[in-house]
Amino acid sequence: MTTGVTKILLVEDNPGDARLLREALVEIPESRFELTHCETLAQALGCLEKSKPDVILSDLGLPDSQGLEAVRRIHDVATDVPLVVLTALKDDTLAPQSLQQGAQDYLVKGQIDGSLLWRALCYAMERQRIHLLLLTLALIDDLTGLNNRRGFMAMAEQQMKLAYRTRKPIFLFFADLDGMKRINDTFGHQEGNRALVDAARVLKDSFRQSDVLARIGGDEFAALVVDGVENSGEVIGHRIQQKLNAHNTNPGRRYDLSLSVGVVAADMSQQADLELLLSQADAVMYQQKQEKRALRESA
Repeated sequence: MTTGVTKILLVEDNPGDARLLREALVEIPESRFELTHCETLAQALGCLEKSKPDVILSDLGLPDSQGLEAVRRIHDVATDVPLVVLTALKDDTLAPQSLQQGAQDYLVKGQIDGSLLWRALCYAMERQRIHLLLLTLALIDDLTGLNNRRGFMAMAEQQMKLAYRTRKPIFLFFADLDGMKRINDTFGHQEGNRALVDAARVLKDSFRQSDVLARIGGDEFAALVVDGVENSGEVIGHRIQQKLNAHNTNPGRRYDLSLSVGVVAADMSQQADLELLLSQADAVMYQQKQEKRALRESA
């Protein structure tokens, strides 16, 4: 079911249970694994910030977390990593609920052998792989390869929850491709699609890989920047303009590519509302677009 070495993060505070789980895995001839053991949720979250394992195996009862809290917090920081939870017999109601919170499977302590454990881990990884594939197909814009609106909302909401807990600053960018109707009317819709692809490439080159970037509809784009600095809006806005200028110097261009951009910073003293941030950034962007239009008309 798996090839290579499987990296497993075990979150278990009972040394005896941790030893039994390791011994159970060793019993399986086809299991090749590298196991990292954490005894608390805090230790596990610290490990996940540094690197992501292939699969997580976590007890529901930890010294610093009980029940579904561990599942929720692990899932928040490692959404794309499959999670199998370990439960006691008395946790028979919590186990199904953990699946609703993002776990892929659960195992009952005292009823686990090596074969069952290895199969559960392998199946969890395969289910997660299929889930992520289907999710990607539903959340990606076919034309530009960026996230679509649904993908942006899902990923940005997740990032904002994490940023709120860690008090990391958030910036929301809203960009609109200038003159889209003129491009379509003058050069045709195929050229309009090309302009959207070019705009997406400029934006992708202007933001970090960790930023959440999307085409949210028509000629509109959005980006969420987490853990920026005070002047992130100015710095990134300048970078976008530099990329546009470089793009427009390419030979054979029949029109200049232009973007109007609005940016707002979230108030991290409270949980930010993503739809409200989008609306505010859209308003700032529209003001910039109007100023550009006024300059053209007065020239």
